[in-house]
Amino acid sequence: MGIRAVERALRVLQEMNLQPYTSVGHLHARTGLPKPTLVRMLQTLEHAGYVENDPRVGGYQLSALVGSLSSGYHKEPMVVEAGRPWAIAVTRKYQWPVSISLLDRDAVVVRFSTVPDSSVSPFHKTVNMRLPLITRGMGLAYLAFTPKEEFDLIVGMLRNSEEPEDELARHPERLDRLVQVTRERGYALRSPQVEPRNSNTIAVPVFNDNDRVVASLGLTYFTSAFPSQNDACDRYAPVLKTASDEISKDLARLNKSSLI
Repeated sequence: MGIRAVERALRVLQEMNLQPYTSVGHLHARTGLPKPTLVRMLQTLEHAGYVENDPRVGGYQLSALVGSLSSGYHKEPMVVEAGRPWAIAVTRKYQWPVSISLLDRDAVVVRFSTVPDSSVSPFHKTVNMRLPLITRGMGLAYLAFTPKEEFDLIVGMLRNSEEPEDELARHPERLDRLVQVTRERGYALRSPQVEPRNSNTIAVPVFNDNDRVVASLGLTYFTSAFPSQNDACDRYAPVLKTASDEISKDLARLNKSSLI
């Protein structure tokens, strides 16, 4: 049995990691926790140095100290090693930030990002950001291309989730249509119903040499930079697919080298 206060604090930190700045009202809407509880929790986290309250923007943000929580995590999956140079190359050519995400039970987690290399990034940081599998481009790019056995297991977990962004898991026909459309076009998009709405993410799956999805690769852009979503997709979806193919080749070479 878990300690409820710790679980709540971790949930708040995860939600704050999705936004540059967060208000008590937003956290209340996303977590369902009472506002007085959230205020006390934020004050505690602020006192501990993990949260900062910036009155200039009227919201809270995570501090740099949060990064120390991952300092004991040393394992870097080979797909991230293979994908890093391709993500950097895409950002250098097109400016927009590119990320690589891996599955973490019922969501994907960003394990590498070129946000620091992009001068036009919609986000200030994304590494370790946890993204839902249905409503987020990088999550859907993974989920839609998983084998049926894995897909059914994941959706079963999502069906029992209380998170609003997992709601579609309880509507199999609608979810199946979304998955089918995603597979047919070969890439996924962020749902227009989720924040932030001034940007979008185009994401593609990354496969290993057994043709099994092992990661997702996504590019995020400001929607105001293009006349329409189709214009952005026509330009960047082929770029991401090519990068994904090259990552798969490099991943296969790295795997072979590790066996020698």
